[in-house]
Amino acid sequence: MTDLGGFQDHVARIDLGDGDVAYEGIDEEDAKKYIGARGLGVKYVFDQGPDVDPLGPENLLAFMNGPLTGTQVTMSGRIAICTKSPLTGTVTDSHHGGWSGARLKWSGFDGLLFEGQADEPVYALVEDGEVELRDASHLWGQGVHDTIDDLEDEIEGGSLGKNLSVMAIGQGGENEVKYACIVNEDDRASGRGGTGCVMGNKNLKAVVVKSSTRMPKPKDQETFQEGHKQAMQVIQESDVTAPNEGGLSMYGTNVLMNPTEEMDGLPTKNGKYSSTRAYSDAEGDGERIIDSENVSGENVRENILVDEPTCHSCPVACKKEVEVQAMHKGEEMNVRTESYEYESAWALGPNSGHVERDKIAVMLDRCNDLGVDTIDVGNTMAMTMEMTEEGKLDELDDGLDWGDAETMIDMIEMIAHRETELADHLAEGPDHLAEEFDAHTNSLAVKGQTMAAYDPRCMKGMAIGYATSNRGACHLRGYTPAAEILGIPEKVDPREWEGKGELCATFQDLHAISDSFDICKFNAFAEGIEEYVLQYNGMTGLDVSEEELMEAGERVYNLERYYNNLAGFDGSDDDLPNRFVEGDEHAMPAQGGSEGELAELSKMKDEYYEVRGWENGVVPDEKLDELGIDIGPGTGVSSGGAAAPSDD
Repeated sequence: MTDLGGFQDHVARIDLGDGDVAYEGIDEEDAKKYIGARGLGVKYVFDQGPDVDPLGPENLLAFMNGPLTGTQVTMSGRIAICTKSPLTGTVTDSHHGGWSGARLKWSGFDGLLFEGQADEPVYALVEDGEVELRDASHLWGQGVHDTIDDLEDEIEGGSLGKNLSVMAIGQGGENEVKYACIVNEDDRASGRGGTGCVMGNKNLKAVVVKSSTRMPKPKDQETFQEGHKQAMQVIQESDVTAPNEGGLSMYGTNVLMNPTEEMDGLPTKNGKYSSTRAYSDAEGDGERIIDSENVSGENVRENILVDEPTCHSCPVACKKEVEVQAMHKGEEMNVRTESYEYESAWALGPNSGHVERDKIAVMLDRCNDLGVDTIDVGNTMAMTMEMTEEGKLDELDDGLDWGDAETMIDMIEMIAHRETELADHLAEGPDHLAEEFDAHTNSLAVKGQTMAAYDPRCMKGMAIGYATSNRGACHLRGYTPAAEILGIPEKVDPREWEGKGELCATFQDLHAISDSFDICKFNAFAEGIEEYVLQYNGMTGLDVSEEELMEAGERVYNLERYYNNLAGFDGSDDDLPNRFVEGDEHAMPAQGGSEGELAELSKMKDEYYEVRGWENGVVPDEKLDELGIDIGPGTGVSSGGAAAPSDD
């Protein structure tokens, strides 16, 4: 039990196998040590055991909010979904914005813990501190958008609005695509790690939350207001976040497309090239084959933007809703969708060899409705294009050609339904493709999850970030481009490797804090640890220092690594796609302004492990003890010792 401010002290544990729902409080010591949302969610998953089958009834699927979720805190509309990933085999947490996190808090809950597997499809209705399981057989087989419409009619009589949120899976989750995601009514997706695959495996079609607006009140109003005022001021003064002025507010996340292209840091054609310009120079015979500007935030705003909705308590409004009319196989398609995001536009566009802006919007809408991760589906198709070019799919008599946007649109649907042999292989993810077709050199994955739109050859912070991310390749575990591109908190040379181990670890710990609050990472473009401490202390009534809060972030990151160590992961898994790595026989140096650059991965790992106090990627027992993590079986590693061998 806890009486800390910001918590409802109310968690539902739902056994989908027998339909039982039990309610419990929040352990106050755990709340203090792991903050909430991501931290507490990972702790619940950890307590379930690292040996569980991700697609077995024993795997836990935790929907968690944090002590700042649904409050007056700026950008506090996030929710964390934590589980063991079927894509990577690691612990994973995946977050989405909109209003569902806030409404879960307002409905009286800190979290929902789903265990077991339902015999038939169900959905969970959450309202006034109670959870009810209802039949979802009539919804099974539908996309996310139709599911949300039907549930709106069923529960609200067609008045979806301020009181209702739906988090649902599409056919991708139902058919257990390994990178299936969970999407809410605002097209906000918990995209990474296959959370939607776990949900589909459990026969859980949707979670519906009905609530009025009941924001938690701060325990220490004076401290909270001081922090809130300070946070609002820095957000309004930031060139990135200032409402209606800053780059993120004007152009959304896609504000980054042009800057990364200009610094030759935009992986193109499955990462073979470091920009669309370099691709054109190499293969265009003097002509510009593709230009990423066509899918940039500026181009989107000028040509296809129709609305700028926002999430709970957010003045930045980074969501950019678009509408396009695109021809597909002779038929005109009218699509309206949010959001035309940077990572998604890159994976489905330049990295796949084309920049057909409107057809990318069609792909985004399809991904959202079918419930598959835009980054992984785009990168996996790009991998397939390269494999096709190299003849590695000849035995299937099938494949994908570079830049074939028409076929990509259809392939997304085929993957979600596992319609063809090739689509079935793609649905299993990049590691499966690599093993099945001897295509390891074609994969852009780390620990089974594909990387994002930052080239690790010339953004060295991202190189070590991808390698050491606990949930597989990810830009959001430690967002070093803030410093390497935007100069936040200060500008660092993106091509310099020294010091990036410490920079990455600091960002990883800081984001573990914001993910556990749960607030949007974009506030970190303006806010810092000072604003975090004031708002956290004000809401909860605690009196933690900046150092203590940073230690809590470090504790969350180490708990995740401890889980992964027990699941068989060590430093050998902290790797990068070989085309990016200095000294690898398959290395492809960057071009243009980044000419010759490769990631000095071995040096960066040594530096990073020293900062972390890890031994070859394994958390020593002394480090666990230092951070107050219950050691349990331990990792079998003492400081200065050798890493424990994995079980397999």
